[in-house]
Amino acid sequence: MLENIRCNSHELHFISQKKRTFVSMKYQTVLTIAGSDPSGGAGIQADIKTISACGCYATSAITAITIQNTQGVQAVQAIPADIIYQQIKCVSEDIEINAIKIGMLHSAEVVNMLAVWLKDHPCTNIVLDPVMVSTSGHRLLDENAIISMTQNLFPLVRVITPNIPEAEVLLGQKIQQQEDIAIAAKKLANKYHTSVWLKAGHLHADVLVDICYDVETKKIYELPGVRIRTKNTHGTGCTLSSALASMLAKGLSLEDSARKAKEYMNQAIRHGADFEIGLGQGPVHHFWNLWSENKQD
Repeated sequence: MLENIRCNSHELHFISQKKRTFVSMKYQTVLTIAGSDPSGGAGIQADIKTISACGCYATSAITAITIQNTQGVQAVQAIPADIIYQQIKCVSEDIEINAIKIGMLHSAEVVNMLAVWLKDHPCTNIVLDPVMVSTSGHRLLDENAIISMTQNLFPLVRVITPNIPEAEVLLGQKIQQQEDIAIAAKKLANKYHTSVWLKAGHLHADVLVDICYDVETKKIYELPGVRIRTKNTHGTGCTLSSALASMLAKGLSLEDSARKAKEYMNQAIRHGADFEIGLGQGPVHHFWNLWSENKQD
């Protein structure tokens, strides 16, 4: 009797296995090309956390090893352009890339190498965070690299995400108040032929409105946020650009991607505001939407 039951059970299991339909599932993938931050709040580390929290699969190519913590950048060890290229080539030959986030590029040689690769391997969804100066004032990009980036990389990307100091360098003019943001974003877009998300965080106001100018539709999107009084803002630029790349990787429009990325960023700052990490400027809470203590919010 037991043998019959085992036999019948086996037959039923076999039948159910034959009838089962297997569906191939795919991650939406983002390649981040940026520097490494050993303190975990910015750079590649922040990118991978953000991309994962936003529901995508993160791959990476490291452009530089920084010696930094929450108190600032102490030194930068550049990775040779050929090693960066080999990382990108190795990943892209094996894994389909849906979006690319570009962060710290330390030299004109690296910029030019990446521009050549992107021309041979075009990607619709490229977000470039033009990292030039660290929050602590450490210069991360020389003048030749800036020129090469604007001439060779900007035309290949979908959107750039400068903050106000970076936009001032790119435009050669001051941005002093909220009304200047939209004007500057449009000027940048027309000058460099790419969409622009200009961040308002350096303005001294309680309500900050980022501006995203879509160069294709000629529309301006306002992305408001309330200033949260906290020192924990290390890596906000890296986090925001990675969130935007993740949303674009999912196939959302630029407007929808920007709004979702902004909401993610606002919540990451809010939920991380009271945490104590390090002695200086702490990170945002990249996993605010996953950690159990935040489920009630």
